[in-house]
Amino acid sequence: MIVRYGDQEVSCLVRQTAAVTGRIRIHVYPNGDVEIEAPSDKETGQIRAAAQRRARWIFQHRNAAITARRMALPREYVSGETHFYLGRRHKLIVNESSAQPSEVKLLRGKLVVTLPVADRAAVRRRLNAWYDARADEYLSDKFSEISGRLNWVEAHPPLKLMRMRTQWGSCSPDGVIYLNPALIRAPRHCIEYVILHELCHLVEHNHSKRFFDLLTKQMPAWESAKRELDSLAELILAGHEPAFNRTVSQQ
Repeated sequence: MIVRYGDQEVSCLVRQTAAVTGRIRIHVYPNGDVEIEAPSDKETGQIRAAAQRRARWIFQHRNAAITARRMALPREYVSGETHFYLGRRHKLIVNESSAQPSEVKLLRGKLVVTLPVADRAAVRRRLNAWYDARADEYLSDKFSEISGRLNWVEAHPPLKLMRMRTQWGSCSPDGVIYLNPALIRAPRHCIEYVILHELCHLVEHNHSKRFFDLLTKQMPAWESAKRELDSLAELILAGHEPAFNRTVSQQ
C-alpha cells in the first residue's frame, strides 16, 4: 500500500489479523520500513484512509529513523569512548596487563576492561560477556520483583533472555516472557516499563484498550518511559551486534 505526503511516498506492508482489535496501528521500523496492522474486518479503503490521515506522522518518524541510523557510530572498543549501563554513561578504560586477571570492573563511573592482549575484538567479547552476566542477574531479579506484586500472576511465568532485532520484549501465546538482554543498558524505569508491558500480555494478549488501561493502572507514567526508551535506543545500542533499534508505533 502506498502512502503519500507532499512529494514523498512510501510503500507500506499491511498485515490484517484477528489479534488486532479496535484502531488501526502503524509501526515505523529503524530501517524506515512501515507496517500497518489492522483488524481482519477492515476493508482496504478504510486502511488506506487511516494511513493517509497519519501520513505526516509516518514520514516524520520514518525520516527521523533513517537519520538516526546514519548518525549512530559503531563502537570501536577503545579507551575513552562511552558505554551505557542501566541508563548511565560509563567511560571505557582498556587496561592491557598480563600480570592481572582478565576481567571487567565498574569503578567510579568507569568500565575497566583488563586483558593480556587488548585487541578490539577481545575487548568487545569480554565486555559483552560482562553485560550478559549483568543482564541475567538484574533482569531476572527485577522480573521476579514485579511479577510478585501483580495480583493476576499466581506463579512466576517462565522468563527467557533472547536477543531480538526489533523488540525489547515479547510474550508468547503460552505465557513465556522474553526480554532482550540489551535492556541492561537502559534506565531502570524503562526496564520496569518493558517488564510490566509483557506481564500485562498475560491478561490481554493484544494491544486493546483493556491492555493499555491495565498497564496504565500499574505504571501511570509508562508513556514517558516508552518515549525515553525510544529516544535512547539508537544511542545506547549503536554498534552492538546483533543491533537492536527502536520501533515507533501509533494507534
